[in-house]
Amino acid sequence: FALSACSGIIPGTGEPLKLYTLTPKSTYSGVLPKVAWQLVIETPVAPSGLNTNRIALARSQITLDYYAGATWTDSAPQLVQTLLIESFENTGRIVAVGRESVGLKPDYVLKLELREFQAEYQDSNAPPTVHVRIISKLVRMPAREIVASHTAEQKQLASANTLDAVVDAFDTALGPVLKDIGQWTMTAVPPTVPKLSTY
Repeated sequence: FALSACSGIIPGTGEPLKLYTLTPKSTYSGVLPKVAWQLVIETPVAPSGLNTNRIALARSQITLDYYAGATWTDSAPQLVQTLLIESFENTGRIVAVGRESVGLKPDYVLKLELREFQAEYQDSNAPPTVHVRIISKLVRMPAREIVASHTAEQKQLASANTLDAVVDAFDTALGPVLKDIGQWTMTAVPPTVPKLSTY
């Protein structure tokens, strides 16, 4: 939805198309264990309003719009998946991690649900607060048994009511969520390869 009715209030309206991306996490606790298992990270499930490359904003709890003239470099779920994979690789403490299509034989699968990934406005003239929330389920293979669940959530007030500032707030909010998911995943189960299920 183009925000033509809000030109001059919500940033981004009427500007040339810009592509934005976000950054992976690169710093972790020094006591993070080194794990011997392989991990596949599935593309996050997301509601249709967030399953797009448009940059989402909410001006109420029952509406969802998008910034005009700007998009993510990929759909929000695929962008988050890529950043999570890179963040896990940056730990230097996992044997192998990748998406479903890379041919890994995973010991665990990380299933994700992208619940919140939007800028939330209380006042169209004031900077929004970016809200990121991801639900994670760690599944042991080949039994496909859910062994742990986790919620990672962060909010970040944008420094200004401009599109660049809003994207910076997305990056700032997403960083702790990526770190939280990585550290939780690598400590939720033993660092050794799980034994094959007997059933």
